Amino acid sequence: MDAERRVVLRFAEESREAETHTNLSAVRQDGRCLWVAGDETATVERLTAVHDADGRVTGYAGQRTVALADLVPLPAGPDEEADIEGLARGNGWLWAIGSHSLKRKRIKPEHSGAKSRRRLAKVVREDNRFILARLPLVTGDDGLPEPVREDGDRTAAVLGLNKDSITDLLGDDPHLAPFLAIPSKDNGIDIEGVAAHGDRLYVGLRGPVLRGWAVLIEIRPDTDPGDPSRLRLLPLSDDGALYHTHFMDLGGLGIRDLCPHGDDLLVLTGPSMDLDGPVRVVRWRGAVTADAPEIVTSDDLEVLGDLPYGDGDDHAEGIAVLEESDGSGLRLLVVYDSPAPGRLTEDGGVIADVVRIGG
Repeated sequence: MDAERRVVLRFAEESREAETHTNLSAVRQDGRCLWVAGDETATVERLTAVHDADGRVTGYAGQRTVALADLVPLPAGPDEEADIEGLARGNGWLWAIGSHSLKRKRIKPEHSGAKSRRRLAKVVREDNRFILARLPLVTGDDGLPEPVREDGDRTAAVLGLNKDSITDLLGDDPHLAPFLAIPSKDNGIDIEGVAAHGDRLYVGLRGPVLRGWAVLIEIRPDTDPGDPSRLRLLPLSDDGALYHTHFMDLGGLGIRDLCPHGDDLLVLTGPSMDLDGPVRVVRWRGAVTADAPEIVTSDDLEVLGDLPYGDGDDHAEGIAVLEESDGSGLRLLVVYDSPAPGRLTEDGGVIADVVRIGG
């Protein structure tokens, strides 16, 4: 899947100083706008499309920063990063989800052997990573989507404030509970994608990968009737199950992002561990019609193509469907974490790829 063309995402100075543009982890199209997030802040960014004379998107600019703490309470307060790894848009809501992962300290070149060993033994939990936020969207005076705290009876709300996060839900899960205490880069729990369809959310896990099978979690969040600033999970089926797990044969790869397309899910796949590649996009046809836990074999999945990746850089982290105004077919916008130097422009922009895929 070679890039058909490239577009530049332009960020304001404050976001460039926070290195949001080089740590992009999530993207979703919303009409003329693009919602993006980096994994080093607790914010979501809105960019607006720039078009050429033929109506094709050539870039995104006009950044607007949305601080999550301005709209929902965060368990660790406004200053701790939320490691947002997935964004979803549906039914007038914007969803943002943290990685829900533990973090093992990195070794840096200047560290002594003894300090390196100590750092490898230290595992950190950052509470803001364990949130799912739902933000109501309204149309602002400029005609663009705007997240707000309240819109009539619709309220911004969050899951994960008081031992009710998605990972808390998995405490007795026969497949996933053993991985809750393992850091993300060690094949532990690591959420990296979310897609909305109807009243359901589909949550993709980069890890763990279980004997080659990736995991997708299906949930049904709604407003907590006792506190409109909080979410609760509603049962998915008559047996009262609050979540379903779907196991996908992605050839040993994990889920790096999810993107809905009709009743299908487009899945960006990549290594669960700290490796560069391979990276590919697959389609799970009819995914949102599955009403029970599924085993999704490779025969149920269509490989749409492989994406390029670098050596220590250019890690594809997010995909968004772009419907071209000329009706010429389906494109995906691909954004990258740790972009290669050639993706950074002199005026502080970062280059994303547009790839064409089948309908």
